[in-house]
Amino acid sequence: MTVSPGSAEPAPRHAAGEPAVQAGEPSIGQLVQDASESVSTIIRGEIELAKLELRSSVKNAGTGVGMFAAAAVLLVFSLTFGLFALAEGLIALGLYPWAAFLVVFGLLVVMVGLLAFLGVRKVKRVKAPQRTIDTGRDTVAYLKSHPKSTP
Repeated sequence: MTVSPGSAEPAPRHAAGEPAVQAGEPSIGQLVQDASESVSTIIRGEIELAKLELRSSVKNAGTGVGMFAAAAVLLVFSLTFGLFALAEGLIALGLYPWAAFLVVFGLLVVMVGLLAFLGVRKVKRVKAPQRTIDTGRDTVAYLKSHPKSTP
């Protein structure tokens, strides 16, 4: 028997031998419920914060991609002027106009060929995600060999 502080009577006990909860003190069940509600509130808040941060990041990324696309379009148009300037420079050096433009065309064909060759080499390096395929097959085989048991 335990004695409550400040009284001569023993503190009431439950059947399990634990002291009874004093009036005004929350029970263990109430404390667990409060803790789970608090954790749930914190998690929801973190998810909302993540959404706000991602929304801002996606907006910035979209704007950046738009700027890069605009730069690429301007580069493509400016290449035309650069190629004409190259041909005109060759003409100024004494080449016939048709020969100057043919040299520029040949230069472009060589660059296209080089880029296509490098692109093919990179594409040939692409491989299937073999480890993922293997683990997927293992999982399916395991699930087929161990049917779900019904209670």
